[in-house]
Amino acid sequence: MFRHLLAFSLLALLTGCAGLTSHEVVEGKGNPAQWQAHKQQITQLDGWQINGKIGIRAPRDSGSATLFWLQRQDYYDIRLSGPLGGGAARLTGRPGDILLEVANRGRYQAESPEALLREQLRLDLPVSNLLWWIRGLPAPESKSRITLDGASHLARLEQDGWQVEYLSYTEQNGYALPQRMKLHGQDLDVTLVIKDWQPRQLGQ
Repeated sequence: MFRHLLAFSLLALLTGCAGLTSHEVVEGKGNPAQWQAHKQQITQLDGWQINGKIGIRAPRDSGSATLFWLQRQDYYDIRLSGPLGGGAARLTGRPGDILLEVANRGRYQAESPEALLREQLRLDLPVSNLLWWIRGLPAPESKSRITLDGASHLARLEQDGWQVEYLSYTEQNGYALPQRMKLHGQDLDVTLVIKDWQPRQLGQ
């Protein structure tokens, strides 16, 4: 009976509060209570527009591009322009219905953005996790180890084989959001510099 109750409680926790209570180990000099309050505030952002730059270093290919990212709840429109991605690439869709358009090459569809980028651009990027990481949050579906800075924001995140360093934040409309971050994966380093953040709360 106790075992069933425990299993039910864990299931309820993971499904009902997934956006706020990811299975995380918290370290660092920040205040855990302030981190929970910050995480709750930022999780409410379900829309944004970002303009910035992305740089990628890999054994076989490296480059940089300008980045535009429009998010409207579960729909996203991510555009890269520049040497990275063969001139221009646009990734749009929602879970289970993803479209990648590559300049001078065509249109491609798949059920996951990771598969599309891997097959067409040879980029092994965790796009589904980036929906959370770009806001300075761990993705709620898997275990994470986080290190807080003195302001109780993410300084470092380890999740799903990736290490994410948050180098600076910017204040926008009362939200503290990442401005510069580095991602380290297997044979892949990614640098993101966000020049303009426009956060939104759409699902009110």
